Amino acid sequence: MHNANLQAAVGSVQAVAEDLGRRARQASRQIALVGSDAKNRWLKLLADRLRSQTRELLSANEMDVEAAHRLQLAQALLDRLRLDPERIKAMATGLEELAALDDPVAELIETRTRPNGLRIDKVRVPLGVILFIYESRPNVTTDAAGICVKSGNAVILRGGSEAVNSNRVICQIVRETLVECGLPADAVQWVASQDRELIDQLLHQPEFIDLAIPRGGEDLIRRVAAEARMPVMKHFKGICHVYVHAAADFWMAREIVLNSKCQRPGVCNAAECLLVDRAIAPAFLPSMIDELRRAGVEIRGCLETCRLAPGVVLASDRDYATEYLDLKLSVRVVDGMDQAIEHIARFGSTHTETIVTRDPAASNEFTRRVDSSVVMVNASTRFNDGGEFGLGAEIGISTDKYHARGPCGLRELTSYKYIVHGTGQLRI
Repeated sequence: MHNANLQAAVGSVQAVAEDLGRRARQASRQIALVGSDAKNRWLKLLADRLRSQTRELLSANEMDVEAAHRLQLAQALLDRLRLDPERIKAMATGLEELAALDDPVAELIETRTRPNGLRIDKVRVPLGVILFIYESRPNVTTDAAGICVKSGNAVILRGGSEAVNSNRVICQIVRETLVECGLPADAVQWVASQDRELIDQLLHQPEFIDLAIPRGGEDLIRRVAAEARMPVMKHFKGICHVYVHAAADFWMAREIVLNSKCQRPGVCNAAECLLVDRAIAPAFLPSMIDELRRAGVEIRGCLETCRLAPGVVLASDRDYATEYLDLKLSVRVVDGMDQAIEHIARFGSTHTETIVTRDPAASNEFTRRVDSSVVMVNASTRFNDGGEFGLGAEIGISTDKYHARGPCGLRELTSYKYIVHGTGQLRI
């Protein structure tokens, strides 16, 4: 019985959650033993099916988009929600790229032989069951399903109410193709219910669920982190910085700033703050702000920024601590690298920072001292992405230090175990 009708049949939210978890646990034991060829066949079939059912996907997504307009959702959320033929093609291509990647399951990480002859192998294994809770972005549904199954895990998907029609069609296709390939359908389960109590019950089931991954707004992530009784992979905010060093190439800096802020402002790896060395601020900042304004960006800056570029709104500490997810940017003139790094440490979210400089010593110092999950040199913050890192689809970006950090791909959804080979050794 599909879980959309499960609550009426089972009778209680707790029973529904336990049934979801139990079925996922059983499927995880099966999918962990499936070979690479079978998983890759499924990924390719799912990619083909997404392309062939583009019309059905777009029709379902249009219902979601119309409802979102009626609810007056923010433009950033509307952008994440909307599917078009190119995005569906990208979803399919992402699955094919996953199929081309090495399977991490059973990978030998390291081996050593002890003086007594014991051989100790460290081998990669799936985590087990993933609970993935996310908002909007129906393209993430196929990413999550693909990356979890390829890494030998089962996943319980709970998307936001704003994408319910899109996700219903996508998950139906996912489960149908799993069955066609002889894989357990319950390796991917979709929670149709928007009952928050159901999610709370799932978060209280460490006996069935090994890892929770929330992906969405800060409120969602903090609630999941507070409720979960299993580990949580997360980042709360994406307050990303571009630091234009005194030795920066101005043309390169302008291009990186514009791309980091404007290429897709509603995502977590878009820049939210620009830091500029005082030594170059008079020559660089006025024209940079002009270009940002032409791109539709609202600027909030420090006193020196306001002096150099009249009409800029004076920034507050609250602005520097805000993830805008919009065409807004905080700007500050800093007295060198020490102050830039101090600002990042105070207001940043340990997500992504980049320095623009032609000075190798400066870039080395910046990358050594800045404690973020991704630190870049002369590149847009928008490159903090699993696909751009060659990881295939990502299930999220983690700013934690344990057990994964940065874009999380196949290997980040695995753990390891030790396999010890002996010839009859006894401990004395």
